[in-house]
This record gives sequence, C-alpha cells and structure tokens, in this order.
Amino acid sequence: MIETDTSRRGLLGAALAIGATSLLGGVAHAGRAPLAERRLAFRNIHNNERVDARWLTPRGLDPQGLAEINHGLRDWRNGHVARMDPQLVDLLTTLRDRLGVDPRRGFDIISGYRSPGTNAALRAKGGAHTGVATKSQHMLGKATDIALPGVGLDRVRTAALSMGRGGVGYYPRDGFVHVDTGRVRHW
Repeated sequence: MIETDTSRRGLLGAALAIGATSLLGGVAHAGRAPLAERRLAFRNIHNNERVDARWLTPRGLDPQGLAEINHGLRDWRNGHVARMDPQLVDLLTTLRDRLGVDPRRGFDIISGYRSPGTNAALRAKGGAHTGVATKSQHMLGKATDIALPGVGLDRVRTAALSMGRGGVGYYPRDGFVHVDTGRVRHW
C-alpha cells in the first residue's frame, strides 16, 4: 500500500525519498541523448488546479518539481498524495513531444492517483464494467487518464501505443485515454 502525506513537508520528503539516482537510470537511458530539462504541464479537470513543473534537470530528477506533480495528480476525492512513478511522468512528457504539442500546453487529467478506498468505491458504484480494475495501476501511482485539448483522442491513443511503454486504454465515450507504466497491453 502507498503511504500518503498531504503536508508540504511530506510532499517534499516523498519526492526526495524517490531515490533520484536509482530511478534516473531508467529515465535517462530511455533512448535519448544526455539529460536535458524536461517539464510537464497539466490541469486537473475536477478542481481546475494547474501544474507546470520542471521534473528533470541536466543533473537529474528535480525533487521539488516531482513533488508538485505528485500533489497535482493526487486523489482529488480525498486529498491523498502518492509518489507517482517518474517513468509515468517521462511517458507523459514524451507522449506530448511525440504529438508535437508545445510543452507549456498541458494535458487534462481525468484521474491520476487513486487511493484503495476511492478505487473500491468506484468499483462498487459502477461494477467491473466501468473499467475500474481491482488492482488498478492508479493505486500504485503508475497511471493517468488523460485528454489533450485540441488533439483527437484517437491521435493520443495511436501515439501512446506506438511508444510501447505500458498499458493504453481507449475510452472515447468517456473522453479520455488511459496510460500506465505497467506491462505493455491495450484495450
């Protein structure tokens, strides 16, 4: 289970606890040249909160930027904050770049982290047919449900699938694409 702490000090501590050097290898060696600054911008559609954070510098992961992203992707229903997978942050940044979208233009976040309680309540409310998995990647801080204003969901899905970096779910009736850093699969 992921422990959460919504205090400012807790957020910074969570980002520092990520262990930047051990996780940096996966981000830095994802087929790119030496490290460059990378940013992620998004808006949570449920509270209209906006985040535009630098999460990677030439020296490595930026704990403050990751803490801002973690806070922005928190479970909006109860305020629980989790450590989001830096590989997910990299996936979103790379997806945006692959779509040729300006880095200052943000994703719409439909769902980021979901606490186990929220996940169970959503399953109970709508049943398994809602797409809420019992062992959801959202509960692990490894998934987001996204849209990109001005970019068709089919384009977002196609670009995410072409990356081959995790799960991709397509929900056109609900207006979002699910991306995660679990095993490669699609639905």
